[in-house]
Amino acid sequence: MMHFRHLTLAVVATLAIAPSAFAQDATTETGGKRFAVVGGYALSEPTKNPEIAGARAHVDGDAAATLSASYYVTDNIAIEAWGAADKFGHRVSTPNGKIASIDSQPYALSGQYHFGSSANLVRPFVGLGYFEANVDGEKAEPTGALAGQHIGVETAKGAMATAGVDVNITPTWFARADVRYMHDTTGQPDVKVDGAKVGKAELNPVVLGVGIGARF
Repeated sequence: MMHFRHLTLAVVATLAIAPSAFAQDATTETGGKRFAVVGGYALSEPTKNPEIAGARAHVDGDAAATLSASYYVTDNIAIEAWGAADKFGHRVSTPNGKIASIDSQPYALSGQYHFGSSANLVRPFVGLGYFEANVDGEKAEPTGALAGQHIGVETAKGAMATAGVDVNITPTWFARADVRYMHDTTGQPDVKVDGAKVGKAELNPVVLGVGIGARF
């Protein structure tokens, strides 16, 4: 949780400088480059705590590496493919202690609008798209309420909203900070124990990330 707070402060600080820097022109030009890739690190924090087998569960957040690739249709409009390069590991607990652990690996496709010109030092952007989050590695805690039982969680699917900012370092390199909200729109993925439905995995996570990108 401490790491999540630190990254939150980093993103907020970066976004805070955007209004003043947005009005300035950078001394570097991007040269009309259409492709961009970003490698980063993100923290995924669920905003919902699901009810499993009649008990309200708490799902911890986790961090993982991320990758994205974008194609700029115009200087302002981009199509981005984004995903976790590794799995987010989540611990599932109830008031009586840890009951299980699961892994999730989201990926998404979205359209983005980048404000201003590629000549600007700082470029805020927003986006909207579709995501899926594969869930695997479900394990019951050996001493928990679900000990010895098989747990299954369906894939989450739905809409993803993005807001962020790019800071140009050179014509090729830039730094990025962004926040993504994933909202399951399929009626929430089912949670099953030994094949029987026992709840919904309504997590709707916020994913806060930073990264370094390159244009070409």
